[in-house]
Amino acid sequence: MNDGQKELHRHLAQTLLNDIDAITGRVVADICAHSPTYASGRPVALSDLRAICHNNLVLALEDFGGLPASSGDFAAAATETGQRRARQGMPLDTVLMAYRRGGRVLWQAMTTPLRGREAVDQDLVLEVAGALWETIDRFSTLMADAYRLTQLELHHRQGSRRGALFEALLDGRGSDPTVAAAAASALGIPLRDRYAVVAVDQDPLAPTDPEPALQAAGMWSFWRPRGERNTGIVRLGMAEPAELAEVLRSGRAGTAGISPPFEELADADTALRLAERSLRTLPPGSKEVAEVDDRLVEAVLTSDPEIADRLVARYLNGMADSGSDGPVLLETLRVWLDSGCSAAHTAKQMYCHRNTILNRMARITQLTGWSVESGEARLGWALALRAAQVPR
Repeated sequence: MNDGQKELHRHLAQTLLNDIDAITGRVVADICAHSPTYASGRPVALSDLRAICHNNLVLALEDFGGLPASSGDFAAAATETGQRRARQGMPLDTVLMAYRRGGRVLWQAMTTPLRGREAVDQDLVLEVAGALWETIDRFSTLMADAYRLTQLELHHRQGSRRGALFEALLDGRGSDPTVAAAAASALGIPLRDRYAVVAVDQDPLAPTDPEPALQAAGMWSFWRPRGERNTGIVRLGMAEPAELAEVLRSGRAGTAGISPPFEELADADTALRLAERSLRTLPPGSKEVAEVDDRLVEAVLTSDPEIADRLVARYLNGMADSGSDGPVLLETLRVWLDSGCSAAHTAKQMYCHRNTILNRMARITQLTGWSVESGEARLGWALALRAAQVPR
């Protein structure tokens, strides 16, 4: 920049600074005319908008004119504006629009003292326009960078707070009304509704996020890793657990256990325990989904593996030593129990003769030492068959 250009910049900057209050008023009016958000005074008060505009215009003109800064640092002011607007929740596009409108008004104000110049000075006029918009562009770029960084920090803090309050619910601290209310507010859900907790054992090499599939099905959810599991709370609304289970299966979320529905966020810790007990009834890596109410017997048995082993030993003793007949006898016993202990119905289910079933049941009685007529034997056999299938 030559001396003539520098002198013109100083002259224009000083001329506009002498009228800075009026220019600030025109900038604020122009911004409000083109932005209903700014015009509403929310989330940025009009007094805030005017103060920021005044300070930024002064700094921009001083930087443009090469004048000493009278009210702070150019870059620091742009950074502070970006941080402030991000915290206030003003959209970045709206803030950048305000900068463009401010630059336009500033250029209009600058054209007045330029109008009387000789035609030979028109190149200087073009240079002034370019220099002014370069200043505005630098200011808005610094502001936008600070805005984005602050927004990332705010999202991180918000995510951390939501996660901490979700953990508090799962740890049983939701019984404190203050904690429950804070968690509901942070998660954006009501204190009372129909919820379920889900515990998922995921493939560590190919983890799946269940949230998109649930959202597509109209179910809000929030998920956090807990140890080797992914744990979530799902807002069921009018949906049933079976619908939730189907979405998880179709989305290949992993092996999952679902709690019964509950209405109070304070009950999330109890729901978590039930979801985890349901999950433990499934073979690891099976990709199956279990509702706890559909697997209550298995849940009881998996909670006490020693008792489960004793059930198998007491009621199915000898079946494992029956050679190749063992699997057939166990399947016959299962179908016989499921068919109301009817040999005829069992034969129909297994596509064989009724006498074949009677012979097999006689063999089972011989191996186990329990009579088919015994009520205890029937209950014990049913429990032992379940116990033999639950994961250890």
